[in-house]
Amino acid sequence: MAEHKDTLDALNRQAPLRDKLVTTHRGMNEFFPFIVRIAIAIYDPETSVLKTYLHSSGSANPLDHYQASLDDAPSLKQILDSGQPRVINNMVTFDDGGHEHTIRIGREGYAASYTMPMYNNGAFFGFIFFNSDKTDVFVESTLRQIDIYGHLISLMVINELTSIRMLNAAVRTAGNISHLRDPETGSHLDRMSRYSRLIASSIADKYELNDDYIDHIFMFSPLHDIGKIGIPDKILLKPDQLDDDERSIMDSHVSLGRHMIDELLKNFGLEHIGHMDMLRNIAEFHHETVNGKGYPRGIEGESIPLEARIVAVADVFDALTSERPYKKAWSNEHAIAELKKLAGEKLDRDCVEALIRNLDAVERIQRRFGENAFG
Repeated sequence: MAEHKDTLDALNRQAPLRDKLVTTHRGMNEFFPFIVRIAIAIYDPETSVLKTYLHSSGSANPLDHYQASLDDAPSLKQILDSGQPRVINNMVTFDDGGHEHTIRIGREGYAASYTMPMYNNGAFFGFIFFNSDKTDVFVESTLRQIDIYGHLISLMVINELTSIRMLNAAVRTAGNISHLRDPETGSHLDRMSRYSRLIASSIADKYELNDDYIDHIFMFSPLHDIGKIGIPDKILLKPDQLDDDERSIMDSHVSLGRHMIDELLKNFGLEHIGHMDMLRNIAEFHHETVNGKGYPRGIEGESIPLEARIVAVADVFDALTSERPYKKAWSNEHAIAELKKLAGEKLDRDCVEALIRNLDAVERIQRRFGENAFG
């Protein structure tokens, strides 16, 4: 009996999605050594924004932290409109050179590219880019084989994103079954998750954050207050100031949140999802303060996980600028002034400054995800 080594055996093991993408790239290189980069961009249908997600090209990535409206990328929009992949066998002759993403790719020296749209049950959710260091390599016989790898990559991405959405759906379902109502609305979660991504993107260079980390901040931040499901209505919905005993119970939502996440991951078989420690940190530590006077552990400064510091700023800003039963919404100017007072005392200074630097984007998020009569 002949022995055979499975070149994609690593895909059978539990590993982050990026590691699996790198493994797939190495397997492809045995047949297609000219493919020097595989990259994935994810589409957000709520905002029509396409954003970089993962790539296989080591530390050199010309499109780190890049996002753009799909309407501003006509060549990619044409792929979506036609439903067909795009082949560019000579990037020099590509007639879309005025857009930033094309310029960045061109600087890296890629000579040709093949772009596949990704669909999940007919719904578009992103692109896969295969970049080559040689021209005229994407011929029909080669493309038929690359398509197989492309669909394999697409299925891996679908599996990862579906698992995260399943986790979010489990949380929402648990809240509905419990008939517990957090005064914070779904629009609050839409806004603060996008503020979180905005902050993470803005500090990415300083903290060496990759797009995978940034997108998981976006996906996980709505679960920051999952523990409030376990807080009684009489405390959660109390319009007046809480007494010491009630405050202690309310503060316990962070520990409850950490416990609930561990239980959900176990019960739904989702322990394999990447960056689970990020999710746990967001739920447990988003009320820690940089001066060490927060809860539950009283840790301070950089001992607080970065993802928790990011979410804390996003959460506080949206709470200040949102109407609640016990308060009117603050103006952005008033809220920013308050954040500046809290910076370096309770909130991370870098994260506060990152939000302030991006006020135009903040206002776009507020317009897109404003409150409505149904919350």
